[in-house]
Amino acid sequence: MTSVRLTQFRLRLAVLSALSRHAAVICWLIVAALPAAAHEIRVAIADVAVSSDQVTLRIQLALEPLVAGIDLRTLSNTDDAPEADRYDRLRALPPAELEAQLRTAWPELRRGITLQAGGSPLVPHIDSVEILDPGDLDLPRDTVLILSADLPPGDSPVTVAWQAENGPLVLRQSDAGEDAYAAFLENGTASAPLPRQGYAAAAAGTVLARFIGLGFVQVIPKGADHILFMLGLFFFALQLRPLLVQVAAFSLASTAALALVALNVVSVSTTIIGPLIAASITVVAVDNVLRPKPGLWRTAVVFGFGLLHGLGLAGALAELGGGQANVLARLVGFVIGVEIGLLTVIAVAWLTLGLWFGAKPWYRRAIATPASLMIAAIGVWWFIERVAA
Repeated sequence: MTSVRLTQFRLRLAVLSALSRHAAVICWLIVAALPAAAHEIRVAIADVAVSSDQVTLRIQLALEPLVAGIDLRTLSNTDDAPEADRYDRLRALPPAELEAQLRTAWPELRRGITLQAGGSPLVPHIDSVEILDPGDLDLPRDTVLILSADLPPGDSPVTVAWQAENGPLVLRQSDAGEDAYAAFLENGTASAPLPRQGYAAAAAGTVLARFIGLGFVQVIPKGADHILFMLGLFFFALQLRPLLVQVAAFSLASTAALALVALNVVSVSTTIIGPLIAASITVVAVDNVLRPKPGLWRTAVVFGFGLLHGLGLAGALAELGGGQANVLARLVGFVIGVEIGLLTVIAVAWLTLGLWFGAKPWYRRAIATPASLMIAAIGVWWFIERVAA
């Protein structure tokens, strides 16, 4: 009898040990989805205008990381940089003092901005700087930096790039109509040659491939909202049919909303989408606990919330620019990338938890319900934070 009890004790201990390890994985999956709102890295957006004798760049960016010398290649939050303290000091400076810091560092910073015409390097200089007051120090601050450089004689096109350490750059050719060139440049990649007359246009195949990658990135690692929502669907039911029905309803709705906005059929203010998406995360997670049975109600709810998430993704797609040039290639590529990202979230969750513990009688009690409650709490926090912003 004692031997049997000892065996049972050891079995329970092994189960608890396994649960503790995988509970850590649950926490990692959820915490990894939390946004780095306080000191998050924002993508710089540059509008470039090329004339017969000059190139002008209007760049909207967070200036402090560049002045602080932070390498943005692998960061999502400035708190993780060795120069975090210097960033915080710069972030608290009034506009005039930050501009003075910029101009002091400019001889070094301009080396990271590569402008070329006909293979000849161009030297950019600062035309103007517009810096906001410090405001809420827990949020990034936007700066508008206008640069220009003189072009050599002739009609050689201009290319634009900046060093990988400065992070990604959305580059758009301005004053060239709706079909103007737009690109997402990262890792030091240069733009297409921009002519002095007319505008550049990328091939549809190139645009499609690039936007598949951009769509994936909007989910992993940037789409904290979408990651948590997918985890909410995952913790509802592990059976293949209800899980696929939910994912299909969400994908159909989000794709439809994304397409309607991208094609200018509908327009929605992004200020109300953020809080509603946060609310959708909470509702789905709470429904996991209170109504854990598949049905038409659940599918309808997921479809409706898919529309909201699609509207949110449409805002991200719009920020990448491009006008009406290759709009179909951009839309299709972006949707494919987003879907791959969403399915990746489900696959990772299943391989980490569902494969090993999904059939256990205690799976719902020990894993799915606690994880759903944690997701619901994060959704509530985000909702309050976004309404108050």
